[in-house]
Amino acid sequence: MTLRILKTLTLTALLSLSAIFAHAQEEPKKFTLAWSIYVGWMPWYYINETGLMDKWAEKYGIEVELVQINDYIEPINMYTAGRFDGATMTNMDLLTIPAASGVDTTALITGDYSNGNDAVVLKDRDSLEDIKGLDVYLLELSVSHYALARALESVGLTERDINVINTSDADIASAFNDPAVQASTLWNPQLAEVMKHPQANKVFDSTQIPGEILDIMAVRTETLEANPELGKAVTGAWFEAMAIMNSDTPEGRAAKQMMAEASGTDLAGYQLQLD
Repeated sequence: MTLRILKTLTLTALLSLSAIFAHAQEEPKKFTLAWSIYVGWMPWYYINETGLMDKWAEKYGIEVELVQINDYIEPINMYTAGRFDGATMTNMDLLTIPAASGVDTTALITGDYSNGNDAVVLKDRDSLEDIKGLDVYLLELSVSHYALARALESVGLTERDINVINTSDADIASAFNDPAVQASTLWNPQLAEVMKHPQANKVFDSTQIPGEILDIMAVRTETLEANPELGKAVTGAWFEAMAIMNSDTPEGRAAKQMMAEASGTDLAGYQLQLD
């Protein structure tokens, strides 16, 4: 091989590598956020479906993918394992899952707090004290477990006085139809479905512990510090969605209708949960 040919091949290789590097540099940074169905997190569905997230991400030169997971705990576990840059979760789950695993997390958006959307429901019993000795169906180690603990504490009981039956949030509403199930702790929209049961009685809800259950879009602190544009894009999309859904306009009503249908209820049912 002549020196001239060798120089030509070397130059060609360097140019190819430069082109690949330049292309990689042009590719926008990509981030993924996970969310699950709950009244306070349905705006993420609206933000994704209407292109609001794409609009704000483009403004800051990044890409943000919003991924719906049909289970509450799973996206938190996946976030903790590094599969997502952020995820929806409550404050206590942020502290007991990612924080306990050493993941430093920032509450980027505190969207709301539960003011009746989490509750303890009994069949044919109208007093919380009647829960003693029962099997209580709930998603173990979740916000429902916290709500149950606070409920028991309010009447001088502890978990030793009941038996927790771990049940997926995806199955808990249908499980209540089983005659063997006499007690459950759950959140909306499943709570609204369970309350249609003729024997259902709500004996405790989160209005009795105001401000304790916070609903958060949590993001890895390290990621956010290195990429502040992620925080700007996500909060921009969120607050634009808030402005739309809280406006007394056809667009605002259509937004809530869209969120209602996606969460498995109608507009009246969704408004009740929002209230």
